[in-house]
Amino acid sequence: MAKAGKRLRAAREGIDPTEKVSIEEAVRLVKANATAKFDETIEVSMNLNVDPRHADQNVRGVVALPNGTGKSVRIAVFAKDDKAEEAKAAGADIVGADDLAEKVEAGEIDFDRVIATPDMMPVVGRLGKVLGPRGLMPNPKLGSVTNDVKAAVEGAKGGEVQFRVEKEGIVHAGIGKASFSEEQIRENLDAFLAAIMKAKPSGVKGTYVNKVALTSTMGPGVRFDVADVGAAAQEAAE
Repeated sequence: MAKAGKRLRAAREGIDPTEKVSIEEAVRLVKANATAKFDETIEVSMNLNVDPRHADQNVRGVVALPNGTGKSVRIAVFAKDDKAEEAKAAGADIVGADDLAEKVEAGEIDFDRVIATPDMMPVVGRLGKVLGPRGLMPNPKLGSVTNDVKAAVEGAKGGEVQFRVEKEGIVHAGIGKASFSEEQIRENLDAFLAAIMKAKPSGVKGTYVNKVALTSTMGPGVRFDVADVGAAAQEAAE
């Protein structure tokens, strides 16, 4: 622990936590300081001027990162018959119906994402108290309640990231790995920022993004200029 603390202190010496840099510099600094002995996750954190307690200020969605997340995602699919076979063929890790529900109720939650066909929602609905707090409840608005299970599984495996603003107005997500090139990290970051900007609630007045920072699992956070967010999002959307 002492060694990790020393490494982190050394990384922080070259970064002023109050200073805002360009997006390019933020990506460079975060990647350069991701020096742990494992492939650190690159994460973005945004403080939004929203109050998710109000329905018209909720920020939620899904975005496909152009270079994937670099993370292996385990997918559970609630489906029957032909749709179950379709899910297996698409690469789902766990497929089932009532039998899968029984495992979840017993605490067997060995997956990162849940997809369900519409006809399975009465079964999945009973698992809300288990899946909901973990952010695993499938949602038609996020494409995880669908009859096109093939596309849903392939999307989740291919680098889709779900995001949802927390009660303090914070939204964050892993957008890649330290082993990615600066260009790959930047492309993923731009795509994520574009999704957040597109998801701006109609109830938000004035400033939407208050603060934004990039960090790695074991590295210091680097703030970048909020003014760059809109420009990056616009460029990614074009």
